[in-house]
Amino acid sequence: MGSSVLIVDYDAGNLRSVTRAVARSGATARVTDKPDDLKGADAVILPGVGSAADTMSKLVARSLDEPLREYIFSGRPFLGVCMGMQALFDFSEEGGGQKCLGIFPGTVHHFSLENFKVPHMGWNTVEWLHDHPVIEGIPNNSYFYFVHSFFAEPTEKGVVLGQTKYGVTFPSIIAQDNVFATQFHPEKSSDLGLSLYANFVSWAKSPGFFSGSK
Repeated sequence: MGSSVLIVDYDAGNLRSVTRAVARSGATARVTDKPDDLKGADAVILPGVGSAADTMSKLVARSLDEPLREYIFSGRPFLGVCMGMQALFDFSEEGGGQKCLGIFPGTVHHFSLENFKVPHMGWNTVEWLHDHPVIEGIPNNSYFYFVHSFFAEPTEKGVVLGQTKYGVTFPSIIAQDNVFATQFHPEKSSDLGLSLYANFVSWAKSPGFFSGSK
């Protein structure tokens, strides 16, 4: 690929900060809400702030849901952030229940914690479960910034790359083939978050990048 990254616009509140973070990595960040733009994209980021129902309704209203599925299953590099990670699963319990993109089997649950404040907001550590190019050079148990009331529970535990403890231990990074997604916000996570974006861009440009159907 070249050095251009497509950022999907569905009125998520963190578009500007994601765009700046990608630009800091040396890539060109292009924001779009046009489904056809995904057909020729080399790398895509789905940012996320808000509820599952709001996210999915806006993706559907802009006819972005099916192009996103097609893009991901094409084997090209994809990064999901916060709600952009949760939307990859089958179903979210949020708002009485919401069907999501169905890329990964699993359900998104609400934190049901007696002695912890919800939402989980602020800095917390991420434990790496195995290596990946997007976390290269970032120390294990580094701190990243979280803002969320729900967490994903994948059916296939092997997709969990990083985990975090907040009353329960939950997946804070999932990764499989061409997909990498974080529950935390790298764009709000200072220098290590910027390093993660830079690693994603480098990974997406690598000649040996995975290609083909998942």
